[in-house]
Amino acid sequence: MTVRLRAHHLLCMLTFVGEGYTSAFTDNYRRIAERLTAGEEIKLVSGPDDICVPLLGEEEPHCFKASIIERDAAALADVAALLGETIEPGAVFVPDASFLTKLRRNFASGEIRHACNGCEWGDLCSRIAGDKFAGVLIGHA
Repeated sequence: MTVRLRAHHLLCMLTFVGEGYTSAFTDNYRRIAERLTAGEEIKLVSGPDDICVPLLGEEEPHCFKASIIERDAAALADVAALLGETIEPGAVFVPDASFLTKLRRNFASGEIRHACNGCEWGDLCSRIAGDKFAGVLIGHA
């Protein structure tokens, strides 16, 4: 199987420690974290992804808001620049140690955090990155 992720979730996954919007959301994200840690491939998608699923039943899911779509565009641009290649929906990544280490190093330095501007989780993610990603649930920091 493949985990479907939108672009800004490529960044969010780097600091996931088990916190989230609802218990259904975090339970789902924990299952996805286990799959990614086991090496399941990531397929980049446009719009809501596997992490968004528990929120899609809400009256106005934030997953469709313009600000989230802009967050995806910023993350996509940053990750593409880091990897030195054009990336678009359909791209596949293997979340191995090399990939995660490269993303985390550049996340911690701020180089790939333009999508994080204004995010309600920004302070938490900054603390996790500052603590060398201790306690993350995806891969090994």
